[in-house]
Amino acid sequence: MPLTNRQIVLASRPQGEASADNFRLVETALPGPDELAEGQVLVRHHVLSLDPYMRGRMNDSRSYAQPQPLGEVMIGGTAGEVIASRNPHFAVGDHVVGMGGWQEHALVDATQRGVLQKVDTRQVPLSAYLGAVGMPGVTAWYGLVKIIDPQPGQTVTVSAASGAVGSAVGQLAKARGCRVVGIAGGAEKCAYVVDELGFDACIDYRQHPDLKSMSAALKAACPAGIDGHFENVGGLILDAVMLRANAFSRVAMCGMIAGYDGQPLPMANPALILVNRMKIEGFIVSEHMAVWPEALRELATGVATGTLKYRETVAQGLESAPEAFIGLLKGRNFGKQLVKLV
Repeated sequence: MPLTNRQIVLASRPQGEASADNFRLVETALPGPDELAEGQVLVRHHVLSLDPYMRGRMNDSRSYAQPQPLGEVMIGGTAGEVIASRNPHFAVGDHVVGMGGWQEHALVDATQRGVLQKVDTRQVPLSAYLGAVGMPGVTAWYGLVKIIDPQPGQTVTVSAASGAVGSAVGQLAKARGCRVVGIAGGAEKCAYVVDELGFDACIDYRQHPDLKSMSAALKAACPAGIDGHFENVGGLILDAVMLRANAFSRVAMCGMIAGYDGQPLPMANPALILVNRMKIEGFIVSEHMAVWPEALRELATGVATGTLKYRETVAQGLESAPEAFIGLLKGRNFGKQLVKLV
């Protein structure tokens, strides 16, 4: 008997802020376990990852990746369990991660290399493979290690510091002997970043709504200036960091969530790039697959031993994904935003 699969597709492109009306819940049929073609694997998704990059894909504009097609399942990372297989590399019961999208099941041609990865859940929880030991964790590792290249005693700042990427950046920088200052929204998130994650300080950007105030807060928290900055937000925060940046400082440009609704984000003082001989580099972590094994070894060891901490916000059920995603874009989540599907 065929299975029923629930999916969320992109129904329309946002005009300004994304809304729940841009998505539509649909049902489709899947083949039964005995109807799979050779090489196929049927996966029941347990957890769906929601990430800021998805907002950019909803726009029909030039970017590093093709726009999300209308009427098709929203892109997204997933973790789940194999429930049927006609592929010798995957057995029923295997835990796997992939880009299964916003749906409860995925029929995967597992003969394509890398489309599905088996994971070990004995020491690392399944959900962590979508966060600290997944794409967000590797994103943090790459931007910090390969672009910022922090040295002991240097000062590193990170925006969206309580999020899935930012929280890993700070902990990895502390492990390398740096002074780490986070920027987050709200007293609760700032307290978590300092008290639980071990950052040296955290600035609540809600208390500093203009450039002069934010710059003063950074000066107080970074008395020796800023040597490296991991940017997830852009806009005023980046302008303030530029004012406190040291000569030969490095900026890893990971995300610009302040501009995901399509508004341009001008830089207030680009001359500082020249004056301070700064390196500013954007990156897309999927373009650096060669470093993933090295990064994942460090990240998995950190989670397994408890030295790399993470936090999750979990919405329940596929139908909750649109509102959870909109909340993520507005900073309502705490840590990694997931949707539990089982």
